[in-house]
Amino acid sequence: MAERDGAGARLHAMEEALDRVGTTGDERETCRELAGFLARTVCDAAAVDLAGEGGWSERVAAVGPAELLDAARPGPPSTLAPHSPASGPSYPQVRAPDEGRVPRAWTGSSRGRTAHVVSVPLLGPGEAYGQLLAVRGREGFDDHERATLHFAARLASIHIGHARRLSATERTALDLQRALVAAPGRPHPNLDIASRYLPVGPRALVGGDWFETVRLHFGRTLLVIGDVMGHGLEAAVDMNAYRSVLREIASTELAPHRVLRRLDALSAADEGRRPATCLLVRIDPARRTAVYASAGHLPPALFGGDGRGALVDVPVGPPLGTGVGGYEAFARPIRDDQTLLLYTDGLVERRGEDIDTSLSRLAALRMAPGAPLADVVDAVCGGLDAGHAEDDVAVLAARLRPRPDPSRTHGA
Repeated sequence: MAERDGAGARLHAMEEALDRVGTTGDERETCRELAGFLARTVCDAAAVDLAGEGGWSERVAAVGPAELLDAARPGPPSTLAPHSPASGPSYPQVRAPDEGRVPRAWTGSSRGRTAHVVSVPLLGPGEAYGQLLAVRGREGFDDHERATLHFAARLASIHIGHARRLSATERTALDLQRALVAAPGRPHPNLDIASRYLPVGPRALVGGDWFETVRLHFGRTLLVIGDVMGHGLEAAVDMNAYRSVLREIASTELAPHRVLRRLDALSAADEGRRPATCLLVRIDPARRTAVYASAGHLPPALFGGDGRGALVDVPVGPPLGTGVGGYEAFARPIRDDQTLLLYTDGLVERRGEDIDTSLSRLAALRMAPGAPLADVVDAVCGGLDAGHAEDDVAVLAARLRPRPDPSRTHGA
């Protein structure tokens, strides 16, 4: 009967572990959940140490009386090596259900408290993540309890492995995104630009935000900003495809709205391509004109020499990839003292807020007259709290470089 009761308690504990451990996709939170679950159900105290670089380990979770945890005294860093028992003093070995995951059991003491300890390695494929320490202040652990410890440690190891693979994917996507947007093509020398890319959150998946500049003939430069729907590596790959195709189309010197028309048609032919918004602005410094064309993108802002801003009312066509077309060109003058600001929706949009309210906040910003472009980008991002945005933020600012005054040149 006691054996049956123990098996029933073990099964119940394992079912609870499935619900309680690994709920967030974050490896440190998984360790905290593991320690908390075991301290409530199997032992008096629990701790988790993760292996670090250089053979050191870091305690990332601890639950229970400090004197019991002090008595646990785990072995040296080499105990975290996979497929080998712990080094150090010889302790009785506890049989584990599978090879390579051999727990250790020993008795320690601290501050007059006796502690019965079981240490279980946290292992992944060819990698040691760390170890679990389970401590009791009364009797030791029976076979069912050791089996529960082993199951919980193995479950946590699976979630830690998933979290690390997810983190590696995020880093790959983020590195790709940064490589693509960190260095837009060089504009003509008669145009200054400054840019910024801010991914949302410290671990969030990167999105499809991007910007670009394309040199055209006769000193003209095409400014581009776009946003592919969704997040993750797939969005970044689609973003790179849009960017590459746009470069090719723009090099044919088509008007901006015709560039969008052709890009839309090519993207619509690819069924796997995600839709994207895009804004093009062709700057002609010689004529002091800017020609705009929008595919579902938010309007640019223009800040004057006095630092006051206003939105440019650009006709908006459908997003790229729909195959609908219908894009229009819109031209207006641009002065040397004006700063043009292109951005993605993460800069202005806020959850539960009307988009007109968000855009009004951008237009209400005031820049220091004559501020360098990089300072303007800093002021915009700071004024709209872009560091805490709910989506990725990409910003591209441009300003004509003043032409030298011929009369002053001759006078010199």
